[in-house]
Amino acid sequence: DNVDFRLRQSDFAGDGSDEGVPWLGMSIAEVGALDRVLLIGSFLRKDQPLLSTRLRHATKRRAQLSVLHAADDDLLMNIANKLIVRPGAWVRALAEIATAIAERRGEAPPASGVTVGTVAQAIAASLLSGERKAVLLGNAALQHPQAAQLRAWAQWIAQACGARVGVLTEGANAAGGHLVDARPRAGGLNARTMLEQPRRAYLLWNFEPEYDTADPVLTAAGLAAAETVIAFSPYRNGALEYADVILPIAPFSETGGTFVSVEGRAQSFNGTVRPLGESRPGWKVLRVLGNLLQLDGFDYETVEAVRTEALAGDFKSRLSNETRVRPELPGVEPAGLERLADVPIYFSDAIVRRSVPLQATADSRPPRARLNGHTAAALGVSAGSVLALKQGEGSAVLECEIDERVADDTVRVAAAHLSTARLGPMFGPIRVECG
Repeated sequence: DNVDFRLRQSDFAGDGSDEGVPWLGMSIAEVGALDRVLLIGSFLRKDQPLLSTRLRHATKRRAQLSVLHAADDDLLMNIANKLIVRPGAWVRALAEIATAIAERRGEAPPASGVTVGTVAQAIAASLLSGERKAVLLGNAALQHPQAAQLRAWAQWIAQACGARVGVLTEGANAAGGHLVDARPRAGGLNARTMLEQPRRAYLLWNFEPEYDTADPVLTAAGLAAAETVIAFSPYRNGALEYADVILPIAPFSETGGTFVSVEGRAQSFNGTVRPLGESRPGWKVLRVLGNLLQLDGFDYETVEAVRTEALAGDFKSRLSNETRVRPELPGVEPAGLERLADVPIYFSDAIVRRSVPLQATADSRPPRARLNGHTAAALGVSAGSVLALKQGEGSAVLECEIDERVADDTVRVAAAHLSTARLGPMFGPIRVECG
C-alpha cells in the first residue's frame, strides 16, 4: 500500500480514512458569482488561469478579493486586501483573521495571544459581509510544510463567516488521483515517508523526480539507495541516471482515459494519434505486469472497463474539503530566510518542458533568486549579484533579482527547472551567500 501521487506535497498530517476528495467546493460557474473571497497561497494566473478569469469577472461585479501570500503578484484584478508575509507566518496570519472574526461576532477567540493587525481586521470585515463567500487554498498552500494547519484554519474561518472552502487542486486530475485511492490507506507510506525511509524498490509513474517532487535532493538520495528503480515514462531524460529499467508509456494524447476536474466532473478522451514506437498506453502496461505476476484485478480488456470500475457508484458523494485537524498556532516562529517556490506554468510537466515554442516565452526564463530591497540590503547583495543558495545538502547558484513584491525575509526561487533541481524543499529555511 505504499502508493502516492501527491509528489509536491510535504505535510500529510491531515491524512486519514475519513478524509474526502479535495475539490473546488462549488462549480466553476459559481466562482464568477462570488461576493467575497479569501485566496490563500495561490499563484493564481499561472497555476489556474481559467479560474483566474472567473475571479476577475467576480471582481468586476464588485466582489471583494482578499489575498494571503508571500508574493504580491499582479493578478490583473482589483484586490480589496493583501496580507503579504513570509510562508512561515501564514498560519499565524490566518489565526489573526479568525480572531478578528470572533471579536466582531462577540465570541471567544479560537486561540490566545494573537495580536490582530489592521489588514486582518479588514479581511475579517470583508468576509463577514456579502452573501456568496469562499475561502480558497492554492497550490502553494497545499505544498506548504504546514498545509494541514492552513486547511484547518481555512475551515474555521469559512464556518464562522458562512463561506465554502475550496481547494485549487494541482494539475488536471488531482481529484481523480484521490478517487482511485492512489494514496496510502491501510498503514502505507506517503510520498515523503517513502523517501525518508528508503525502499528497496521504487516504481516511478509518469513523472521526473528531479522536477516534480517536493524535495528533489531527498528524492535523489532515496532512489540512489534503492536496489531497483523502474521508471514508466514517455521520456528518457534523467531516468538513464537513476532507473534500471525504463518502460515507455504513452502520454495522455496517445491514449484514452478520464480526468476528474477540480469541480468533480469526469472528462473522458480518446488518443489522437497512435503511441510512438514501442510505447503503450500505461493501463495496458500495468495490466500485463499484473498478469505476469498473477495478481487479481488485472483482467481489463478496454480503457472503458478501467473507467467503469474506477468511477463506480456515486463518486461525487466523496468530494469533501472537510478536515478533522484542529487549528493550532505554530510552536516556533520562523527565523532567518525562507524559500518560496513557484512552479512556472511552462515548467509544470514533462510535455510543456519539452515544447520549444513555450520554452521561448517570458514565462520560461531561467529562475533567479528574487528578494525585496530590504532583504537584499540586509544581506549586502544587489541586483545582478551571483548568489549561492543552500538548503541542507542541496545547493544552487543563481543571479539575484530585486523584486519588491516578495515578502520580507523571503527568497523566491522557482522549482521544476534544471538550475534549481539540486536545491532542497520547495519551502523552508534557505541560506544565501554572495558568490
